[in-house]
Amino acid sequence: MLLVEFGLAVALLGAASNPPSAGQQPHPPVSATSAPADAAPVQTFTLPDGRTARLLTLGGPQTDVLLDRIRDELPGAADAVTAFWGSDWPRQIDIAVAGTPEQFRVLGGVGADIAAITTADRIVFAPGAATMSPAALRIVLRHELFHYAARSVTAYDAPRWLTEGVADYVARPDAPRPGPQAAQMLARLPTDADLDTPGSTRSTAYDRAWWFTRYVADAYGPAKLRDLYVRACGFDHPDIATAVRTSLGAELDAVVDGWRRWMSG
Repeated sequence: MLLVEFGLAVALLGAASNPPSAGQQPHPPVSATSAPADAAPVQTFTLPDGRTARLLTLGGPQTDVLLDRIRDELPGAADAVTAFWGSDWPRQIDIAVAGTPEQFRVLGGVGADIAAITTADRIVFAPGAATMSPAALRIVLRHELFHYAARSVTAYDAPRWLTEGVADYVARPDAPRPGPQAAQMLARLPTDADLDTPGSTRSTAYDRAWWFTRYVADAYGPAKLRDLYVRACGFDHPDIATAVRTSLGAELDAVVDGWRRWMSG
């Protein structure tokens, strides 16, 4: 399985047959010494919505193929982000593909088991991301592009489970609700410790975050989910209970109870 934690965007590279789960928040800007050089080969093209995409390659045997796949997926990814977030996000999209795991560690500040990460400057893919299935790459790119779009209004101390859950809401296709038995395990808001624990704990934590955001969008509407993100994850944000009360007009406990019932349906 290719497990993806998108926001710091964490994608753990394994087999790429199953859809990935979700991630964290952008890193600080990449330093000038570690950023892709201006002389690096760049593909520039215009998306149907008028945005400009710049795809930078730092070499590597599979980089060109991965860039071609990303280019093909970008118009749909941009449309998915705009459909939820609105059109007010950067008109230029910068994406880099590292040629080696070492380059990726320098650019993203994360390990070689990560497939992609959103920094303050760009989305960076590891060379191993070339092994992702089409469905997995689509989810990773859309998830990362949401983080890229929302980064200017997202605080570094925003609730990670919400930033990741909303990014997954934008990125992942609909799926049947898990039902009563699975709902007993899933309908609990994840903690940072859950998100940081490798393996099934982390994967389940990202699933919980995704299911919660799906419930909010279904019960209150996508616009309310967006408002919750802005209130709970923006600069000078209140605690999550206050943000939920203000955005959704309900107490957090009541929303979580509704989520549990919805998950069982």
